[in-house]
Amino acid sequence: MKAVALLGLIAGLVLATVLVFGYGVDGIWAAASDLGWSGFAAVIGFHAVLLVAMGLAWWLLGWGRADARPGRFIWGRVIRDSASEVLPLSQVGGFVLGARAATLAGVSGAFAAASTAVDITAELVGQLAYTLLGLGLLAWVQPDNTLAVPILIAVGAMSVLAAGFAAVQARGTGALERLGARLARDWLHVGSGRAGGLAAAMAQIYRRPWRLAASTLIHLGTWVLSGVETWLTLHLMGFGVPLVAALIIDSLLYGIRSLAFMVPNAVGVQEAALVMLGGLFGVGPDASIALSLVKRARDLAIGIPALLAWQMLEGKRAWHEVTPALVPGDD
Repeated sequence: MKAVALLGLIAGLVLATVLVFGYGVDGIWAAASDLGWSGFAAVIGFHAVLLVAMGLAWWLLGWGRADARPGRFIWGRVIRDSASEVLPLSQVGGFVLGARAATLAGVSGAFAAASTAVDITAELVGQLAYTLLGLGLLAWVQPDNTLAVPILIAVGAMSVLAAGFAAVQARGTGALERLGARLARDWLHVGSGRAGGLAAAMAQIYRRPWRLAASTLIHLGTWVLSGVETWLTLHLMGFGVPLVAALIIDSLLYGIRSLAFMVPNAVGVQEAALVMLGGLFGVGPDASIALSLVKRARDLAIGIPALLAWQMLEGKRAWHEVTPALVPGDD
């Protein structure tokens, strides 16, 4: 899988390079520069609010548990997204590191692993609904557009996969139990007995469907606000596209990104998709690529400091574990 991801990354980088130099570095830089540092700070602040909301959606799955405190899940979510976006070959690793961060903050290892899997499913369902919203808006504003059909087919296929994943989680199959045991043992540092409670933790979540429904609705809300963020970014860059257009661009972008899951961070795919989608509403290729680069710069601006802070906490924890062994005991 890593070899396939590496090939996808290389192909994506080639495509991105062709797009950047094909449409002109000067025009792209000019469009991005129009955002300014204050505009970029506003985009980062807006996205930080979305990260908090996504962390709360995860926390809702464990609401009522003694170890389920909002800050722990918000921190875990920040680490999850940071690792996924900053480390291009570690998208799955982002989920693992997010669960590990929550565990080290005080969440049960088994529940951190189980709730991560359920939260991913809830977010995917929210994204599919968001993409369907975008398709509906596109059909409304551009009834003759043929782009909606292939994306709708892909959304249908993703919906079947999401339903299957949720069914596996709810049943707590042996394969899922073994996967959770390995995750808990190797990454979350809990014993096999606690790791064996993964299926029980998932069952506990699914026994409270209203919490799962609320989490999914929050995820859907954050996806819609992601479209508002795209509208805000374009507005600050000097492109006054309507909010409906921004929602269509953003929702279909992430629908396309989900289909290109084998390309780390959708490198090249995101840029090409934005050129195509932006063109539907008069946003030029240089501005569309600039928008993509702003999104990536935003992720780096949040992700790098977060990962550095996490590494410092990991180092501090490791030091405290090693230090007692270095101190001579009393005879």
